[in-house]
Amino acid sequence: MVSTVDLNTVDGLSEQEAIARLKQDGYNELPSAGSGSILSFAWETVQDPIFLLLVGGGIIYWILGDLQEALILLGFVFFITGISLYQEGKTEHALEALRDLSSPRALVIRDGERKRIAGREVVRGDVLVLAEGDRVPADAMVLSCTNFSTDESLLTGESLPVRKVAAAGTVEMARPGGDELPFVYSGTLVVQGQGIAQVQAVGAQTEMGKIGNALQKVKPEPTPLQQEMTRLVSRLFGIALLLCVAIIVIYGITRGDWLKGFLAGITLAMAILPNEFPVVVTIFLALGAWRISQKHVLARRASAVETLGSARVLCVDKTGTLTLNQMAVQQLFAYNHAENPHPYNLELHLHESLPETVHELVEFSILASQRDPFDPMEKAFKELGDRYLAHTEHLHNDWILLREYPLSPHLLAMSHVWQSADGKQYEIAAKGAPEAIADLCHFTPQQQKIMAAQISEMANQGLRVLGVAKASLVDAPPPFLPPHPSLNPNHLPDEQHDFPFQFIGLVGLSDPVRPNVAAAIQECYTAGIRVVMITGDYPGTAQTIARQIGLMQMGAILTGAELDLMSDAELEQRIQSTNIFARAVPEQKLRLVNALKAKGEVVAMTGDGVNDAPALKSAQIGIAMGQRGTDVARESAALVLLDDDFSSIVQAVKLGRRIFDNLRKAMAYLLAIHIPIAGMSLIPVLFKLPLVLLPVHVAFLHLIIDPACSIVLEAKPAEATVMQRPPRHPKEPLFGRKTLGLAVLQGVGILVIVLAIFVVALYRKQGELDARALTFTALILANLFLILSESSSSRLSLKILKSPNKSLSRNNFYNLLSRKLTEKAFLAQKRQGCYMTSSKALWWVVGGGLVFLAFVLYVPFLRQLFSFSFLHPIDLAICLGGGAIALLWFEQLKFLNRPQRVIQSKSIKPIQENQRVRSDANKHP
Repeated sequence: MVSTVDLNTVDGLSEQEAIARLKQDGYNELPSAGSGSILSFAWETVQDPIFLLLVGGGIIYWILGDLQEALILLGFVFFITGISLYQEGKTEHALEALRDLSSPRALVIRDGERKRIAGREVVRGDVLVLAEGDRVPADAMVLSCTNFSTDESLLTGESLPVRKVAAAGTVEMARPGGDELPFVYSGTLVVQGQGIAQVQAVGAQTEMGKIGNALQKVKPEPTPLQQEMTRLVSRLFGIALLLCVAIIVIYGITRGDWLKGFLAGITLAMAILPNEFPVVVTIFLALGAWRISQKHVLARRASAVETLGSARVLCVDKTGTLTLNQMAVQQLFAYNHAENPHPYNLELHLHESLPETVHELVEFSILASQRDPFDPMEKAFKELGDRYLAHTEHLHNDWILLREYPLSPHLLAMSHVWQSADGKQYEIAAKGAPEAIADLCHFTPQQQKIMAAQISEMANQGLRVLGVAKASLVDAPPPFLPPHPSLNPNHLPDEQHDFPFQFIGLVGLSDPVRPNVAAAIQECYTAGIRVVMITGDYPGTAQTIARQIGLMQMGAILTGAELDLMSDAELEQRIQSTNIFARAVPEQKLRLVNALKAKGEVVAMTGDGVNDAPALKSAQIGIAMGQRGTDVARESAALVLLDDDFSSIVQAVKLGRRIFDNLRKAMAYLLAIHIPIAGMSLIPVLFKLPLVLLPVHVAFLHLIIDPACSIVLEAKPAEATVMQRPPRHPKEPLFGRKTLGLAVLQGVGILVIVLAIFVVALYRKQGELDARALTFTALILANLFLILSESSSSRLSLKILKSPNKSLSRNNFYNLLSRKLTEKAFLAQKRQGCYMTSSKALWWVVGGGLVFLAFVLYVPFLRQLFSFSFLHPIDLAICLGGGAIALLWFEQLKFLNRPQRVIQSKSIKPIQENQRVRSDANKHP
């Protein structure tokens, strides 16, 4: 069914009207519980084990009559609550910015121009432009449509798509269900055709909104990493609880002081309870997804952040990803039955008019396209006509479109049936893949051979080739001619094959390569990542593009037709030596993904169409196009490429490796620092020595430990060699033997140093207060040196303080604005302070720790609360020496734990190295 409205006459709402209605009706969102308030965050903090232990310790001190100790512990309660609120707020702001970016896109007409906005910003009265694969953002009335069908199974349960018609005048919205309704509904999917609709209801007023309350009960599932961490924490929590009970019993029985036994148990619990582990994982994944979005890649699922660092193969489209998707007509080959026809190259005749021999070819390529095109190729045809054929009889702006025959998987060609303004002429224009056009024109084998030679010549120049054909109903025999002058669409044939098409010629279009793709491809090879190009273009075109971007051609190019003839076993063998697939259709991507996965690869696959959805879902990392992709593709993918640029994928992989590296550093740091804290809480009880650490001391340490993880280590930039090593194995645990052993050695090293200082102080009879002050100071300094060491895995710790590693430099800031990311996302970045350099964050934590240490050592009131004695310069020198020994120990361990060998080769060796590493990883997962 066809009903048209000229988009040039539709102005839509003005921006001022849209802003006013947005304020009046609110955002176009389903009912939800909303983001957490400060009170809800505070309540969650109150339930934190460390919070409860601090309160318990304060109560015991109060019972013992030590009001000062009780008050100081309550003061730490407020400090730790503040840190927790900051972490929660930082994570919530990042998630809020991601929600804005991940909101479904909607194409609207405002102030007479098309504009793509977030679906949540659609308002009543907006004019929507809908096409196949789009998700309808709001309930709307159809103004115009062509072969328009939607899937409303989400609302009605109907298994088949329903046809839509244009509304005759203004009508009231009706309930969904059944064919021939002039309404579309929020959340439904356009499965065929295109249409223009005016929004009637948004948010809670839509049909989806009326049932949206049920969605509030749906909670996101934890990622595999979070599940692994939950299991680890549960086991450690049980062990910690048993040890705490044992310490209380031992202290009470051996010393007869049960209240101090409870204090010792609380101290040990605070020292070894692993409550920070799941918090750190959540913060890293949330902020990691946000950081990836700053590289114009939206992570729709947190699991993608985990998987990015292990990507081994990147399968990418050519058009729009490797190229700019800015088509321009470069060659015209008019098939005029001449003995030796030659293509007309527009680049060689820039300032000349088009010869008459190609006028018809341009005319019918425009007629076979949308009148107001969105597709880059159709835009190129229109620009060519406007430039060379304006004010001629070859442009038909007053003709009426009677019917459109869309592309189908079985016939890669589309046709438009036109009626002239006087109603006397009926023309059919077709364009599509040259093979499909040749099929419509019933070419003989000899004609196909001649055309194939010309296509090959054009494709070898890097051109995308389309065929164009025409048919006229004036000379056609019945039943094509209707019995009355006005041709009724119902009398037209059901298939394009039934028209008497004549071949007109070929059109060659060029699409320039993105300028930064070649460097990104080389970076992939340096990182041991294989790049596979999948394109619908001809082998010659694909080979030309591959040569321009430096894509390694490991073997012969495989075409879609050859792919269909292969068994799965044959494909699995062939895919190891093939990096370019040409003339491939979207449905074949799924076979390619499955073949790569069968060989043990971790696959990242790009796609933009409805047919790409199965492959995107099957790939470990599905990447949908954000600008030209369909909503179906975006919903099936784990990542959305906001700028459709291949180099953004490479940057996301780099960030994925960085996030995993930083997370591993943070977890190793937590494990290492808990060992000496737990040791100095447990050993004095077992050997009847004076207690070293009390709850107030462990609380002080947490004021350094928590920011070190959430601010310093999370914000640490990637190592210089992060993209010069093979991808990690996807099953590699966060706490592998190497990481676990290193953390244990670091922690034991600190424990030995502070225990030695404590024992020597007692042996010299310096007293309990002196021994505690010396031990605690040495522990703080060793902790700060450990933070310095964990901040880098390959450089000397002192050098990192001079590194100008900015999370968001001024240039990046202006680049962010130029990319037109949402203002709200930028404000969220500013609120989080992510423009601070990592070095500054490190200085704040280290400097803050030293300042607070100075306060508790030399402010008499605080020194008394912490049960310390006055430390002299020689005492500080001893503690600093202990910290320096700890730093040397950390650096020696780092040297022994050198990272994997860096990949240096720029030839085929990176692929071979990748395969060798993968083979070794499969043997030793």
